Amino acid sequence: MTRALLPIACILTLCSAVPALRGQQPPAAREPAPQQQSQVDLIIGGRIGARPTFAVPDCLAPAADEALAGAARTIAEVLWNDLEFEREFRMMARDTYDSIPRARTLEAIPYDRWLELGVDGVVSCQVEAAGDGRLRLTARLFNTRSRSSAFGVEYSGSTGNLRLYAHQLSDEIHRQQRGLRGVARTKIAFVSDRDSESVLGLVEDRQTKEIYFADYDGVNVQRVTVSRSLNTNPQWGGDGQAIAYTSWRRGAQDVFVSYIFEGRLASPAGGSRHVHNWLPAWSPDGSQLAFTSNRDGNPELYIANADGTDVRRLTTHPGIDTTPTWSPQGHQIAFTSDRTGSPQIYVIGVDGTGLRRITFESYCDRPTWSPAPYNEIAYSSRTGPGHDIKVVDLATNEVRQLTFGQGSNESPSYSPNGRHLAFTSTRGDGSKQIWLIGRDGRGLRRLTSQGNNEMPSWSQ
Repeated sequence: MTRALLPIACILTLCSAVPALRGQQPPAAREPAPQQQSQVDLIIGGRIGARPTFAVPDCLAPAADEALAGAARTIAEVLWNDLEFEREFRMMARDTYDSIPRARTLEAIPYDRWLELGVDGVVSCQVEAAGDGRLRLTARLFNTRSRSSAFGVEYSGSTGNLRLYAHQLSDEIHRQQRGLRGVARTKIAFVSDRDSESVLGLVEDRQTKEIYFADYDGVNVQRVTVSRSLNTNPQWGGDGQAIAYTSWRRGAQDVFVSYIFEGRLASPAGGSRHVHNWLPAWSPDGSQLAFTSNRDGNPELYIANADGTDVRRLTTHPGIDTTPTWSPQGHQIAFTSDRTGSPQIYVIGVDGTGLRRITFESYCDRPTWSPAPYNEIAYSSRTGPGHDIKVVDLATNEVRQLTFGQGSNESPSYSPNGRHLAFTSTRGDGSKQIWLIGRDGRGLRRLTSQGNNEMPSWSQ
């Protein structure tokens, strides 16, 4: 039975590499128009049961154009990795494709041969020149059993960031096939000493720590701060346009916000030589910042508008209250406090009411609240000479452990769909690196390798 193809959505502009700190904002990539689903069998393999097996052969490209042929290979390789990351599909290894005849056209794929390998869906794509240094990518997802097109898109834009085409396509396939928000286009900010610069103004040779960010898979690393000082604990704003962090760039620690597409820097907490502010956390809507400050003597939690107005104190206790993280609805804040002795995780309403203790272990720190629909907090727990990542379910108080004593593991940060966490670990060679792991404890992978890298923050 033949079925009509879905309408092909078109993206007119895809931005090239993000020009951080260049004083201009890249054109926003338009989301593809929603795919019109009129038949339930457009979902390959169904939503329940065994995962369907997908294949992503190299995109078609003019044989005489080496640049387009290279772009075709890059897009297919990145797309395969993006789809494999979420583990929603069983991805057929690309080195098994040699036995399959190359498709003659976008639609003329050898269905029988793919079925012999047990492949349920094939992403067929084509790269063409669009003039003025631009390219056009057309992609279809075919159901090998029904020989029908389940999904189709067309993108056109700059050749400056080929990986973005694959990231966009992966997120669209996850949305259309699994109803899942993919993370392929998200970013991870982190702290690094990779440029091996010394702190300015000090006699001793002390290394700087600067803020960087990269694609979710660790590629396209870009530097945010150039202060030649200590910069720590970056936190993405909800709209992905700003990063708040702690910096010693003016001597004492203070909260700064880099509006990375505007080249603008702000210090909304109003620090001074005597007033120190640190560890900022954005509210879910990006309108407020929670942070720790000693402005009233003892380190307490405060909340302010993003522009620094309406500063109000949230906690009042002789102990140290720090490392805030907001609930997805913005009504509560989890934080670390030593008010009962050793550091533990607590939750409090943004109005200062409803304080309750969450953890009862030897030493807990760095809470991070999961996005909806999950209702849990990940944190770092001392489990021996080092720390491990644990997660507490706020509905049941059940605690599960994700890492188990390999190095010291700290500073967890959830992906925007809540299915993954980035964290700092010294496993392996003993250096601090960013690692990723699924919230189910599977899918462990290393993200960074150059220098020491720590304190990740996953963008929304």
